Order: sequence, then structure tokens, then C-alpha cells
Amino acid sequence: MLRRSLWTRGKMSTMCGLLAFFSANGNAAAHRDHIAGALECLHHRGPDETGVEVVGDASGRYADGVFAHKRLAIIDVASSQEPLSYAGGRYLLTFNGEIYNYIELREELIRQYGAQFATAGDGEVIVAGYHYWGEQVLTRLRGMFAFVIWDRQERRAFGARDNFGIKPLHYLETADGLYLASEKKALLPFAQSAYAGDAGIDTANLSHYLTLQYVPEPGTLHRGINRIGSGEYFSWSPGGRLDVRRWYRPVFRPAPVSDEQRLYHEIRETLRESVRMHMRSDVPVGSFLSSGIDSTAVVALAREFNPNILTFTVGYDVPGYSEIDVAQDSARHLDVTTIPTKIGPQDMIDALPKIIWHLDDPVADPALVPLYFVAKKAAEHVTVVLSGEGADEFFGGYTIYREPLSLGSVNGLPGGVQKGLRAVSKAIPQGVKGKSFLERGTTPIEQRYYGNARMFTEEEKQHLLRRYDPSVRYTDVTAPIYAECTELDDVTKMQYVDLYTWLRGDILVKADRISMAHSLEVRVPFLDKEVFDVAATIPVDLKLPPRSEATKYAMRQALQGVVPPAIVNRKKLGFPTPTRVWLRGEMYEWARWVLSNSGAGDLIDLQYAMRLLDEHKREEADHSRKVWTVLIFCVWHAIFVAKTLDPGIQRNQSALLTKPVVGSMVR
Repeated sequence: MLRRSLWTRGKMSTMCGLLAFFSANGNAAAHRDHIAGALECLHHRGPDETGVEVVGDASGRYADGVFAHKRLAIIDVASSQEPLSYAGGRYLLTFNGEIYNYIELREELIRQYGAQFATAGDGEVIVAGYHYWGEQVLTRLRGMFAFVIWDRQERRAFGARDNFGIKPLHYLETADGLYLASEKKALLPFAQSAYAGDAGIDTANLSHYLTLQYVPEPGTLHRGINRIGSGEYFSWSPGGRLDVRRWYRPVFRPAPVSDEQRLYHEIRETLRESVRMHMRSDVPVGSFLSSGIDSTAVVALAREFNPNILTFTVGYDVPGYSEIDVAQDSARHLDVTTIPTKIGPQDMIDALPKIIWHLDDPVADPALVPLYFVAKKAAEHVTVVLSGEGADEFFGGYTIYREPLSLGSVNGLPGGVQKGLRAVSKAIPQGVKGKSFLERGTTPIEQRYYGNARMFTEEEKQHLLRRYDPSVRYTDVTAPIYAECTELDDVTKMQYVDLYTWLRGDILVKADRISMAHSLEVRVPFLDKEVFDVAATIPVDLKLPPRSEATKYAMRQALQGVVPPAIVNRKKLGFPTPTRVWLRGEMYEWARWVLSNSGAGDLIDLQYAMRLLDEHKREEADHSRKVWTVLIFCVWHAIFVAKTLDPGIQRNQSALLTKPVVGSMVR
């Protein structure tokens, strides 16, 4: 077996930044140094250990791959080194994530097959499960993961992402072979030489970004670099092409409930068990805490297992935007300590280049900024934090989910009547009451709803984009998703669409990248397959009662007596950010500077964006979200394309963003 290793000894874990290369012609050793260099831009994902290893086939004739990783110490800190070998060296594994039921799976494998284990970690359970169960191991894993296995005997790569896409996995196919990485930036030096002109910018995904405020999976803003999707696995062998298939699809099955109290009990106990499982760790675990029910519920349940759990919150000195006071009240009620962080406009300006560098692709969610600072504070005290992502998508928490209920008097009418009302709506002048109601009520959900964020309309993008393509529509993203849930009611369809758009495109990208920017692991107990299986059965009237403004009603009822009474029915805020205020004041000059110096003028009409900014400053309109979407792209462009902005990442080897690897051509 051909092996070359470089190890920096230290603590171990299953959290990491992984980078793997599989050679199409058996000469992986020639790529080792390039892989080792590219790995350094993932240092933040695992500062405790570095590993780079060339692996061969069973005969020793070929150097088939290079495994490289950065490690963060969480579980089994004294062993579980990667790439982890199993079955006499037949398999090699590199893994990013946590398997929360690894103890139970380990016991099952020993009991059923007499499996042997050399470590006490969760990674070995994955590769042992693959040895005995094959691809079916995926259906048994309970956790968040992105992993790659090399089978030296079969000369086959196999890997997967978790059910909901909590952990990322990017890939690039070239004539040399297959590259896989936790973050896109590690693949850029192997892709950039394949493109000229606009540095390989995927203009269709740029258009989608301007609509959705994120780049939808599976693509990225760089052509040729894509993502393994949530609930998908892949296989690859030398001489073949990457084969990507889905192993998991969330299935909503709402049904009438005969015993509401029994349902509430099941929700509460399933959440309690998920939080317990998510607290398995050999290092300190804390929790984020906002003013809403999701994070408060996580803290309340976590406190049952660790009464001394630390919590972290963030806010501002801008009236109406800070959650610190409410979070502190909740912390006092639950008898836990909360550590607050306050940020101002200059903090945001200073941090944005770093934040966007860590994101890989632009995400125009202002909540990224407070998340960055609360994660930074948490990392000073703990290595793992719990967070409340996923509750809204699972339990029906977004106010917009009420839209089908409010439009029922129109969209339930016969088709001919709806057509007539649609014609009436077109005749009503813009801004007149009733016009929007008739338009939305006579538009099918498949054309009306494309996720939680709605930035630029197609008409606006015609002015904003230099190369507007009318054939690129948001339905390119949503139509295949709607095709999978035709039997569902409109509210549940919206939830399903959000699972494949908003959740994995915005919520989970920011949770992973921003926490990992501080070498902090975020765990999300709501995004557990057992929790989903319960939430999937809740009927619409118990998610969104028709005679109430409450959202997530069943979940709120289940958490009565668990969270403080003042929080049970509190409206969701979710770390709100005063960008609307600051773009009219303290951040206005900075915004003009970004638009003028981004170098993005060949893709975006920056003068049009400047007019939006100025109209916003004069309070002629609230363009804050649209302006922010353009600003985030412009900062991204200055860092990754124009290379005129240094994000100030100390460990980053800047040459990785500027020097393509010779001979790497996308096929």
C-alpha cells in the first residue's frame, strides 16, 4: 500500500474540514502537495490536527487518492485519527459531523456481526456500518454528516450528506479526477484554470441569488463546482463519472388527530430525547439563546441534562432590534447564565469581508452578522453550541405559511371565476387595496411561492443584471420540488419547498460556515429525523389554527410548562439586524464605497444599485434588503473574482485564490 503521511499530533474529533482527491489515472501522489496547500484555507474548521495522506489500491500499483483534513476536538479526543482505516485497511474514511446514536449502532454491530472497533469514536461506526450494511448504513445514522469512504479493494469512492444538509460537501470533476471538500474555496485552485473571462461565474445562479438571497443547491457561483445535495450519496471509480443519488426524502403525512394531548406529549418527549442525544460530547456544550421559543426550548431541555449550561445572545443599541433583555429574562426564569454581546455598525463593516470569505458564496441574510459575533463569543467559552434551526420548517413557524389560509376564499373558487378575478386585478391600479389579494389568490402556489426570501423581481433584474436571461426563472429551482409533493395541501407544500430551498440554502449554510469560522460546532436538535417523523404528521389546523395568529401551534402547546410562559406565544425575531437603519446613516458611505470598488460592473448595473441606496437614504422607499443583497455580492466579487479586497484571514494562503493549478481542466 502506497502511503505518505504528515501529521500534527493533537486532540481528535469527528468535526473537521475535509479535502479529498481521487485520481482518474492512479497518479494521486503527484497531487499531494497541491492538496496539502489547499487544505490550509480550511484550518478554521479544525485547528487541533492536520492530516494529509496518499492512499493506494489493494495491489499497491496505483496511488488512487489523497485524504486531507483539519480536525476539531469533540468526541474520542485521544484516538479516531483520520483517514480512519477499517477491515484490515480495506476502507479509509474521512468524516465531518457527529453521529449521535453511534453508541447504539456500535453495540448493534458488535451484537449482530461481532464487529471489532479500534476507537471509541463515531466515525468508525460509519465505516463499520458500511462494511456490513452497505449503502443502507445511511438510513441508520442519526446525526449531521458529510463523509467520504475509499474502498481499496473495489477502487471505489462512496460518500454522503445527512438527511437535511446540515454539513456541506462540494465537488469538482476534472480530467485529473474527482475533488471533494467541505468548503468551495478549497476547490478553487483546481477549477480556476478551466475558465477565462468572468472567472467561471455561473450567471444563472447569480440570477437565482438575486431572487432568493442565496445560491440554491446543487450549484455554486463558480461553474464546475457543485454540491452533493441534502440526503444524497455518491459513488465514483477511476475511469467513470460521478454518480449522485438520493437516499432520503422527507415525507410529510399530515393526518387528523383524535388525541391532541397525546400528540403534544410525543412532540415534547421526542424533542427532549433529541436534545439529550445532541449533548453527547467530551467537551463543554453551550447554547444560543434568542427571544423566541425555538432556542429557549432547546436551552430549557438541555438544562435538564446540564443545569450549568452556558447560553449566548446578541443585540444592538437600536430600539426594537435587540433580544438581549428578553433572553436574559428567559435565562433567569430557567436559572442559567447568559452571556450577551452587543455590536454596532462599525463592527458589521469590519467583519463582513471575513464573514463572506467564510461563506464561499454570498448569502444576503443580515442575521449572518449577529450570528458571527455570538458564535465568536461562544467559542471563548465552549466548543459546541446548540441552536434552534429547523423548528419553523418542521412545525410551520413562518407567518407566510398563513397565506394559503387567508387566500382560501379566492383560490378555492372554480377556475373560470378565478380567471375573471385575475383580469379584474390587472385593471386595478398599483397600490389600490385588493389588487395584491386578487393577484395572489388567483395564482397557483407553484407560481406564487418560491421560499422565504423574495428579493428582486424579474422586472427589477432586467435593470440590475448586465446580461439578463429571461429563460432563467425561480421555477427552475422550485418546479422539481413541487413535483414531489403534489398530494399535499398548500401550507405543507410551502414547508416542503423550504426544506429544499430556504433551509439548506440560507439557514444551514450560515449555521455551518459562521460557527466553523470560529472553530465552533453548532448542533441543531430540531433537525433530527425522529423529530421530523413526529412533526410530519401534524395537520394544518394544529400548525396554524384558523382562528388564531399563532404559528407552530402544536409545538407551542407541547412546550407549555417547559419554556417560560412569556415565550410560549412570543413572535419570532431570530437575531434581527438594523441594516435598514444603518444603511441610512452610519453604513451609507461604506455602502457607496463597496459599490464603487467591487469591480462587479460587468455583471451588475452598479448605478442602478446606487439609485436604490440613495432612495433608501432619502426614505423614499425601504430598499434595505435589496441593497444589502447587492452589497453582499459586491463584497464577494471583490474577494473571490476581482481580488481587490483582502478579507484578513490570517491562516489563509492568499495564493490559493489567485493561482490555478496547471493542468486541471473541468470535463
